[in-house]
Amino acid sequence: MSDFSFPNQAAFYRGKVRDVYTIGTDLLVMIASNRISAFDVILPRLIPYKGQVLNQIAAYMLDATRDICPNWLVTVPAPHVSIGKRCDPFKIEMVVRGTLTGHAWRTYSSGKRVLCGAEMPGGMKENDFFPSPLITPSTKAAAGHDEDITPQEIFTMQLATEDEWNSLSGYALKLFDRGKEIAAAQGLILADTKYEFGKIGDTIYLMDEIHTPDSSRYFYAEGFDE
Repeated sequence: MSDFSFPNQAAFYRGKVRDVYTIGTDLLVMIASNRISAFDVILPRLIPYKGQVLNQIAAYMLDATRDICPNWLVTVPAPHVSIGKRCDPFKIEMVVRGTLTGHAWRTYSSGKRVLCGAEMPGGMKENDFFPSPLITPSTKAAAGHDEDITPQEIFTMQLATEDEWNSLSGYALKLFDRGKEIAAAQGLILADTKYEFGKIGDTIYLMDEIHTPDSSRYFYAEGFDE
């Protein structure tokens, strides 16, 4: 747990895993802790060095995807600390699913074939690959559980315009493809993940962490088909 006071500090927010300090109007200092969050619950035990590992993975992945989408990260002055641009966040999470796993499988096994407006083919088994990745957005809740939402509901609630949605979707799918490539090189399968975006002016930025074990689901490639 961090407890700092920075020059020009304007705000402080303690998240499930990260402590976030707002500096002035345009910078964030994000400190990754060793806390564990599962299903929106912070568990009582800590994992030593977890914050450093998550922060370093996120920094690597953000640097590896700058050619796809601008992102918030400016510098990583310490293993568990990231400093970046403060964005006006979209209040949605862009969840990309490559396999019928987790929430998607629970929805599918209940007999439903549509999730967040995305159609799931018939005849699939748990952990099967979708013909192409699905985007199943959710609300970005300040507290409690995130909720499924459809693109049309996003437009109706004015969480994003259609043009913004098209940009977010395009970025999310390209980022997912890059994440799969990086995972495959390490003998892993990126099953699903989430991305968060914000804006500075008219420019969309990728925010927060990407392709970390906290934000993504990975399978070992070896033996996956058995």
